[in-house]
Amino acid sequence: MISFEDRHGPADAAPASAYPDLAVPDWYRDAKLGVFVHWGLYSVPAWADVLDRSDVTAETAYARHQYAEWYANTVRIEGSPTRDRHERLYGVGHRYEDFADQWRPEAGAAEGITALAARAGARYLVPTTKHHDGFCLWDSATTPFTAARRGPGRDLIAEFAAAARAEGLRLGLYYSGALDWHVSDFPPMTSHGDLFALRRNDPAFAAYAAAQLRELVERFAPDLLWNDIDWPDAGKHPGPDSLVQLLTEHLAAVPDGLVNDRWGVPAHGVLTREYQDIDTVQDEPFEATRGLGLSFGYNADESAAHALDGAALIRLLVDVVSKNGNLLINVGPRADGSVPPLQSAALEQLGEWLAVHGDALYGTRPWFHEAVRVPPEGVRFTRGMADDRGEVLHALLLDPAAGPVTLDAPVSAAVREIAQVAGGAGERIVLDPGASQGPVAVQSFALRPGVEGG
Repeated sequence: MISFEDRHGPADAAPASAYPDLAVPDWYRDAKLGVFVHWGLYSVPAWADVLDRSDVTAETAYARHQYAEWYANTVRIEGSPTRDRHERLYGVGHRYEDFADQWRPEAGAAEGITALAARAGARYLVPTTKHHDGFCLWDSATTPFTAARRGPGRDLIAEFAAAARAEGLRLGLYYSGALDWHVSDFPPMTSHGDLFALRRNDPAFAAYAAAQLRELVERFAPDLLWNDIDWPDAGKHPGPDSLVQLLTEHLAAVPDGLVNDRWGVPAHGVLTREYQDIDTVQDEPFEATRGLGLSFGYNADESAAHALDGAALIRLLVDVVSKNGNLLINVGPRADGSVPPLQSAALEQLGEWLAVHGDALYGTRPWFHEAVRVPPEGVRFTRGMADDRGEVLHALLLDPAAGPVTLDAPVSAAVREIAQVAGGAGERIVLDPGASQGPVAVQSFALRPGVEGG
């Protein structure tokens, strides 16, 4: 998978010093869990080729793209399974854009999705405002290709924004900055190289993107601007519609606001890691993001074999948080706005676990110690506060069913440097899950005053 923080655009673009301070704020580092929502025209056909991917190669990966939200690109690739199925079901003359009049979300769908995110224990919500297909889910003045003027007949982002704030969640907004297939005239993308080559960089498109981003900031004041892929190169130079100006305006409207790293400029906020496993505790905060299955958009062909269950989702969250990350887990609602049981069940179980053990994650920081940069097998650590003991080290066992876990030297010695644990130097520490609730047990050790844990 691609990492974006080293993509810096043209050499003569604005330097990092021109950008406002994009430091990651504490509210975000405390939140730990967000829910991504990929919901759009692609939710109508709701399909990607996932039943048997054993023979997918680098040459066929885009023709057989696993992301259902990429339907508008995949359907244009001659001979792709998506195109063959589309013509069979909808007819040769049916365009992707025709789904805009066929999409009819149920009333209250945004509120229901947001309520599920709150029950799951999320502290922020990030709905897609415009994916690469160019369809705007808010009532934009820049184009009639919007949810307000086509099939849904209403401003879905306004509904999400109101619902998120009613639930006490921070609001993030996803926006596809560099790709808009509706206002572009390129052939379909068939490789990673095309991802950056087949995109518009002209001044007219940069102004179009700037106007849309301004609308989102002025109307919804998002706490997080989550841009995808890159930004038009013409918008990376100084000027009234430059990205420097846009991000400055965002932080003026939302002083503790945040951006991610997918802008293609030499300044970034939180790092993003998509469907990637992070092995070690990271120095810089990051956000791991993925779908509950193989796709972000809803794919009706996905089954339990493709998806995280509740236990796996809890373990993923614990692993990410222990390594200095937040988890942005995605839901892909059906076209009507209902969340499939395969997804909702895992989120409900996560919420039940966090209701008991959330203090071991929310508001914590990673434990930096040379001996545990790569955590021991089956154990993850966080540092937090306990009312009765001050700062504590939480030890989280990923699989209590496996029985007690012994921290051997040098890890047990490292733990004992900062933990009030009975026993002499060099003695092993045994973490016993006991009668813990849920798939992850938590044990806490008080930290000695004046000793830094990281």
